[in-house]
Amino acid sequence: MTVYIGSDHGGIQLKKAIIDKLTADGIDVCNVGTDSEASCDYPDFGFAVAKAVANKNADFGIVICKTGVGMSMVANKVKGVRCGLCVNTEMARLTRQHNNANCLSLGAGNTDIDTALNIVDTFLSTEFEGGRHAKRVAKITSYEDNNG
Repeated sequence: MTVYIGSDHGGIQLKKAIIDKLTADGIDVCNVGTDSEASCDYPDFGFAVAKAVANKNADFGIVICKTGVGMSMVANKVKGVRCGLCVNTEMARLTRQHNNANCLSLGAGNTDIDTALNIVDTFLSTEFEGGRHAKRVAKITSYEDNNG
């Protein structure tokens, strides 16, 4: 499994903890930045992760900013990406099971490291259920294909 991860300056510490955990678990991680605490533009890093997911260079993406909101907005602008902002493991499980999300957004300012690591584990280990949910995901894809 390959996971691309990116953050703005507000998400560096959380990103480092996630990278360490995923690497220890044997998951291939590509860090697209930033690695500086200097103020930066989060869309640059969110788009880099989302493009890797859309282009199938990554199985999943993880984007992090202070709230997770901006990064989720950015990632969802990229055709083929379904990014869910999750603040607990239940949201992570359902966003994978019901929406077949391929990108996870986290807020470093509102999610402690232990909770975030549990969210990431849940997100990456949960399978899409398909069934009635597949029809709904197909509607999203169809809209994207015809209106993007």
